[in-house]
Amino acid sequence: MDDCIIIGAGPAGLTAAIYLARFHLSIRLFDCGSSRAALIPRTHNHAGYPDGIAGTDLLKRMAEQAENYGAVKEDVLVTRIERDGENFVVHTDRGHYPARTVLLATGVVNNRPDMDDTLHDQALFSGLIRYCPICDGYEVTDKRVGVIGTDDHGMREALFLRGYTNDVTLIAPAAEHQLDEECVRALDEAGIVRVDGPCGGYAIEDDRFVVETAGGRMAFDSVYPALGSLIRSKLAVDAGAAASDEGCLEVDAHQRTSIPGLFAAGDVVLGLDQISHAMGQAGVAATTIRNLLAERKPLRR
Repeated sequence: MDDCIIIGAGPAGLTAAIYLARFHLSIRLFDCGSSRAALIPRTHNHAGYPDGIAGTDLLKRMAEQAENYGAVKEDVLVTRIERDGENFVVHTDRGHYPARTVLLATGVVNNRPDMDDTLHDQALFSGLIRYCPICDGYEVTDKRVGVIGTDDHGMREALFLRGYTNDVTLIAPAAEHQLDEECVRALDEAGIVRVDGPCGGYAIEDDRFVVETAGGRMAFDSVYPALGSLIRSKLAVDAGAAASDEGCLEVDAHQRTSIPGLFAAGDVVLGLDQISHAMGQAGVAATTIRNLLAERKPLRR
């Protein structure tokens, strides 16, 4: 039986693997290969990389560091977590595995505009589509920026980006904007243009991202989809873990879910969706896991 099974090999899962392996614990690291961090063309706000680093390169370095201490990432799809007394059984597409503890680090998936995958990826890796203004808002300083979204979520993203440029347009994804009076007033005060949808007809022309709207074709230096995300917490929720209405797992200050022995870290937990935050949570979770196991049975060499 493993001391811990980690589900998800993004920044949170890999950080936890490094910690737990260095605690001389037996672990498994299961991953289905869909970390959101792998989609980052180049991050410039991750400390320690003054020239920036691609998301794939960061994950590769972290995986190599974990492997240096004996942790091995296994390409496995987890289908269910089952409680077994104070332990767990993790069911996968390659069998089932018992574990004393489980750490869920499955993250989230961004809701994307409806477009061809090839076009999306080309726009993403050239900086024409961006998903995280906290991460890369600096890169659109004084540029022409479009935000696809509406209601309070779209309004808040547009206002955040207004701190980087005075040329921000909020585009409704479907039809007319769904904005209450408070949202309208905030957008007007910030000088943010509003354009009704539906939007589509996406294209790249002259190194700009083109969007067809109810107001005609518009070209931007970068477009931010503010369409929400899918929180990948179903494994824990199905096992009985408490979550917010949006699906974010509820944890305490030590990253413990409502199920004893089941932990969560990273974007699957309510909080700031940032690599640094995910790594910090993973360090807390891993240390708490180590101490929990030591309480059950003293850890000795």
